Amino acid sequence: MAKDLLTILLILSVGLGLVYVSGCQTDGFGKAPVRRIAVEDYADKMKAGWIGQMAGVGWGGPTEFHYKGEIIPEDKMPAWKPELINQFRQDDIYVEMTFLRTLELYGMDVPIRQAGIDFANSGYPLWHANNAGRTLLRRGIAPPDSGHPEFNKHADDIDYQIEADYAGLIAPGMPNVAIELGETFGRLMNYGDGLYGGQFVGGMYAEAFFEKDIEKIIHAGLKCIPQGSQYAECIRDVLAWYKQYPNDWQKTWQLINEKYHLNTDYRRFSCSGPQGEFNIDAKINGAYIVMGLLYGKGDPDQTIIISTRCGQDSDCNPSNSGGILFTTIGFKNLPEKFTSALDPEGKFSHTPYNFPMLVEVSKKLVRQSVVRAGGRVETDAEGREVFVIPIREPQPGRLEQCWEAGPIANSRFTQAEMAKITAIAGKDISEAVSKFAPGWKVKSCGFDMDPGLKEQEMGKSNVLVTHPLDRRTGCQLSREVKLPAGKNSTLKLTVGHHPDGDWDLIVAANGKEITRKSVDKKAAPDGWMQTEVDLSGFAGKKVKLELINQPTGWKNEAGYWADISLISR
Repeated sequence: MAKDLLTILLILSVGLGLVYVSGCQTDGFGKAPVRRIAVEDYADKMKAGWIGQMAGVGWGGPTEFHYKGEIIPEDKMPAWKPELINQFRQDDIYVEMTFLRTLELYGMDVPIRQAGIDFANSGYPLWHANNAGRTLLRRGIAPPDSGHPEFNKHADDIDYQIEADYAGLIAPGMPNVAIELGETFGRLMNYGDGLYGGQFVGGMYAEAFFEKDIEKIIHAGLKCIPQGSQYAECIRDVLAWYKQYPNDWQKTWQLINEKYHLNTDYRRFSCSGPQGEFNIDAKINGAYIVMGLLYGKGDPDQTIIISTRCGQDSDCNPSNSGGILFTTIGFKNLPEKFTSALDPEGKFSHTPYNFPMLVEVSKKLVRQSVVRAGGRVETDAEGREVFVIPIREPQPGRLEQCWEAGPIANSRFTQAEMAKITAIAGKDISEAVSKFAPGWKVKSCGFDMDPGLKEQEMGKSNVLVTHPLDRRTGCQLSREVKLPAGKNSTLKLTVGHHPDGDWDLIVAANGKEITRKSVDKKAAPDGWMQTEVDLSGFAGKKVKLELINQPTGWKNEAGYWADISLISR
């Protein structure tokens, strides 16, 4: 009788299109299991996720990098004030909105090169991997090479981890979408553990829409990254130490500090050096996210406070942990102190979004994510829209680590792509150049040694000072000219070097190097030298001339220009 009843129930369930298997729904007998979430419930949790980020970064903001390799004392933890929720000028929030805007404009299948162009054109100040990646993009080094450790010495830093929240917030129950978004946007600036940190965070957010158990959420995030990575090892360690010391987060902090801060084997690509007090490596800061989630035990205040008191990047880490926890709670269930003072008209810096617009673009993109993942939107018996999302195992990428990186892709932007990158890399001295040498343009000028136009410099008047952008990239002066036919044209230059420095003068025509000369004590013992470049071979032709202040040993590499003249006879 029991067997017959079970058969009848199964037939009825199949007829209704709903079979429950291990707590999951399927679309019919034998089909893949799915998860369902009402669109309005998704929106409520997504809003809470954004609020959690804003709360975490606002609360922890005053402590950022004030405590390195030490726990922030309890009495140094700032007090929460409701107005702190209005974090519209925080790079920990608005950078990821560049990625949202790219997705809004080009869709979920946006090519990584377009993502790179958009990031290159962003106008906000950046640091570490973000800054290095954007500088490389502006130089023409296209992704994924802009995040490769061969070029980007910050590739293991925290940057994509900071800004990966968006990926999970538009991918509820879809870890592979969060992973793929990391492959598109995370590789603009990161590699290896630096990339995995963001994919781990995105995976936790994706699970937080359906799960409240924090350990299960962390394990879901772990499934999104290679298990052989040091990042995954770090998170497994934190979970194990939490089991050993469930009521003593400071003991676990000490164990983290000993292994992931003081042990140089786990700082093999640390941008501050393997023993630097400052530690912006993704692993240890990822550990502090997990610390807040585990030891906060579901309490919003304690989650943010513990992630903050762990130190180092102590506003970014509580922003991630706060966002993930708040997603599990939902906006309508949040304590009023986190929502009462929210300014709906406040605009996030360098973005087109205020908070209501941010919510709307997330709601738009999640529909694309659902369809892209093989899901759909249904209407339930109450007339509500429901996302039906297939359950699929995460498919992390292959193992890569910055200290034993794989080959570069030799990826460079085309001339047409470079024309779309209008932002200037480095210091803008274009006004000084136009005064000194009308018609000439400048790019890739670094900030060192105070570049610009000087009234007096090394005994000469009206001197233009340039500086290479970095150790590989020279500052470039360029001009397109039509050289007269039937005449010999000559480029005359008077250039100088710092008394304790030297550099290479490169002259190129139509992208081909035609002259390279050392500007040093041997060539210019009194600091200055004159040189002429014969351009007669270009008579009657249009030519793009480039003058490059190329670094040699990265010591006082400034180029001094007293005269740039083009003579035709």
